Amino acid sequence: MTERDARDASGRLAEELVRFSRLGARAKGMLHVGDLGAEFSALMLLFPLRHQGPMRVTDLAEVKGADPSTVSRQAAQLVKAGLARREADPADGRASRLAVTAAGLAACGQLHEARNALISEALRDWPAERVRTFTDLFHEFNSSVEALVRSDPAVPARENA
Repeated sequence: MTERDARDASGRLAEELVRFSRLGARAKGMLHVGDLGAEFSALMLLFPLRHQGPMRVTDLAEVKGADPSTVSRQAAQLVKAGLARREADPADGRASRLAVTAAGLAACGQLHEARNALISEALRDWPAERVRTFTDLFHEFNSSVEALVRSDPAVPARENA
């Protein structure tokens, strides 16, 4: 492949990624999970809490690469909806951590199932081998982008998480 062909292919990929982002934003409205009591962006905080355990809002903001005040507002939604609870931080009794509740775990399950159903529906006409190949290539692409982002000293640490 020539350098020009590589640039053209990278440009096409960039356009498809923008298209994917736009479609993803629209597709989240197609997730059939009912009203879970919080905005979608707040619900996305449940996943790092489920995988990494209880954490301070500032740490959660760092993990998500988001502004702490935004995450604080979203965390309040989760607590109000009963999807998360505040608990004392054992390392500093004056601070609190956010922890996912049983209802929050159930919401994660619903979101996970709805996402998988939506993707399965989109890929229903694809042969299984093509889905596996696409998955492998997409994983490799994400790993390459992740390595690039982590290696750039100009990118603030919280965005590297």
